[in-house]
Amino acid sequence: MEEIEIPHYFLCPISLEMMRDPVTLCTGITYDRESIERWMFSGNNKTCPVTKQPLQEDLIPNHTLRRLIQAWCIVNASYGIERIPTPRPPVDKTQIVKLINEAKNPQKLMSSLHQLRSIALDSDRNKRCIEAAGAVSFLASIVNNNSSMSNVVASDDGFETVRAAEEALSILYYVQLTDEGLRELIYQNGDFVSSLTDILRRGNCQSRAYAIFLLKSIFQVFDPVKLVAMKAEIFQEVVQVLRHQISQQATKSALQILIELCPWGRNRIKAAESGAVSVLIELLLEISDKRCCEMTLVVLDQLCGCAEGRAEFLRHAAGLAIVSKKMLRFSAVATERAVKILSSIARFSTTPAVLQEMLQVGVVSKLCLVVQVNCSLKAREKAKEILALHSKAWRNSSCVRVHLLASFPTL
Repeated sequence: MEEIEIPHYFLCPISLEMMRDPVTLCTGITYDRESIERWMFSGNNKTCPVTKQPLQEDLIPNHTLRRLIQAWCIVNASYGIERIPTPRPPVDKTQIVKLINEAKNPQKLMSSLHQLRSIALDSDRNKRCIEAAGAVSFLASIVNNNSSMSNVVASDDGFETVRAAEEALSILYYVQLTDEGLRELIYQNGDFVSSLTDILRRGNCQSRAYAIFLLKSIFQVFDPVKLVAMKAEIFQEVVQVLRHQISQQATKSALQILIELCPWGRNRIKAAESGAVSVLIELLLEISDKRCCEMTLVVLDQLCGCAEGRAEFLRHAAGLAIVSKKMLRFSAVATERAVKILSSIARFSTTPAVLQEMLQVGVVSKLCLVVQVNCSLKAREKAKEILALHSKAWRNSSCVRVHLLASFPTL
């Protein structure tokens, strides 16, 4: 087929793809609506990509250029070019407010929520419009209402409340709230974190996934003072998400939540008491994803910073072996974290039995290898510290090969 050249004035200046819905900015430059909205709302850019002048959110449809593009498509239809349909007018705040008001009628609740979700999925601009129209508090109230009915006997009304809460939760996720929207969700809607925790406890897999995604975003803007005092129930339910492995994305979100919560000692203890350590070790035995492995080792490193975490780690038969195995296998980050975990054990929790196990499962040999190869300086120095700390116990062991000992004369 003969290659058809698209006129340059039909192309979006950002993506150089054919415009489908041309709009003109206050700077006089015309862009494709989807591309410029992605630039403005997802990229959070406040200036015109071409002129660098400040932008306003008003996008004026360029009907003349759109008709030219459609006419060109018709003329070139024989070459397989399809006519671009006339775009729907963008959603405005008034329409969103109308949908919210309609949703307050129980008979129209579900249909209104379905429409809101469809609007949210349509574009980034729509997401910001939904947030600006006050939908956050309305959707949060539906989720909170479901949580308050957790002990109500099952009925048609109860099932409808659950369905509405699931739909509201999905919209809050799809809207991808800004930091301001997340703070509104936390501080102006009762104990919303408890409502999400309740969904983690009782919801289906999809609802639990949405809840864990929202919790991850919420904790990233949460007041650090309040993060220190998180309830034990949150740790228990997050650990359950890791145990059940709902999806890889949900697993990563649960790991990120623990990373956000566990820099503080009291939270580390709560996580350890919730069974996090054994679940993380089991996760390490199965995962092959690099990022997931790194995050799991980060959390284990945090939990081994407390006596309870180290005790749980040593209680698991595969703990030392699997952490040692992850060194030099995935990335420099994974190696550094694995060495730090072993350092915590070597400094604070060693017994003759633990030292013997470290020899038998290959921990000592792997540490010698870390010293030899081109690892990060931090990992090499930490490995040397561990080897020097217990050199008397390991000096004459036949478990460590001679060529590995040669790189570390203190052994």
